[in-house]
Amino acid sequence: MKLRVYLSGEIHTDWRETIKQGVQEAGLDIEISAPNTCHEDSDDCGDKILGAETNNFWKDHKASKINGLRTRKLISDADIVVVRFGDKYKQWNAAFDAGYAAALGKSLIVMHGSDIVHPLKEVDAAAQAVCETPEQVVDILRYVMTNQLP
Repeated sequence: MKLRVYLSGEIHTDWRETIKQGVQEAGLDIEISAPNTCHEDSDDCGDKILGAETNNFWKDHKASKINGLRTRKLISDADIVVVRFGDKYKQWNAAFDAGYAAALGKSLIVMHGSDIVHPLKEVDAAAQAVCETPEQVVDILRYVMTNQLP
């Protein structure tokens, strides 16, 4: 069985690389996708593709629409969506991705620290698993694919 896993959420730590490495080391047949994690490219894609804007609202609007095309496609194609909430910034986009995945009936793994359980209680309630570390995500994926515990 091959799984397609989309990694959504905060972009300020290396959690995606930890999951990719763990999946590879475990020999799991998983195709991993993710949003564009380069702030500048994500913010500037509208300007660079459709032309520069002088008003930041329209610059952000164009970029979010183009990024949204990619995000919708990748979440729609995913078997499992992993959403990581970090502690540094409020990740409204991550919450939106979790809700979108839940609305599509996608299996959802939510990852965050224990200090933000309360504000994420509704997101957590929609998830099939809630964990705190990338290693736990890999263990969940290993169990799903091989029925083996760590």
